[in-house]
Amino acid sequence: MGEAKFDVEGRYQSARFGKLRVVNVYVPNGTGPNRDLSRIPYKLAFSRLLFDLLEKEKKRGGRILVMGDFNTAHEEIDLARPKDNVKNSGFRPEERAEFSRWIGAGWVDTFRRFHPGAPGHYTWWTQRGGARERNVGWRIDYVLASPAAMKFVKAASIHPGVMSSDHCPIGVTLDPAILKVNS
Repeated sequence: MGEAKFDVEGRYQSARFGKLRVVNVYVPNGTGPNRDLSRIPYKLAFSRLLFDLLEKEKKRGGRILVMGDFNTAHEEIDLARPKDNVKNSGFRPEERAEFSRWIGAGWVDTFRRFHPGAPGHYTWWTQRGGARERNVGWRIDYVLASPAAMKFVKAASIHPGVMSSDHCPIGVTLDPAILKVNS
């Protein structure tokens, strides 16, 4: 990303496939070492720098997919127990406002585009208390598409049955024409 305080944590990868830019991110968690909220300013600064790095290309009509763990449940529908978590990192107003800024600037939450209003779709579950089995989770992993890329997104999915970690895979189905120069 070009900023040492973020680059040292290795949270950003970018690759180009023809006309498509794919950015994989692991946005910092806002919870500090003492289970406090001390890393929220760092998390927000990371997100703002990422936004700034991509915004010019998006405005020029760039086909961009930004995917990964954003460590934020954007709306109440994106976690099983919103009222219980308003004071926790990942659902704090300032974190949600930063995510809303992306959406307000034209980035598309691909899953919500194809599944508007569908509750109970999560990508992360705590490993305590059988949360995954009871589907008490959070949707904190996203594929965001620039408007130019969204034209080629045909579907978006979450795969909760894949049990390789406390997260599950997410994905999008793309029209292969997204890679072509003249599409």
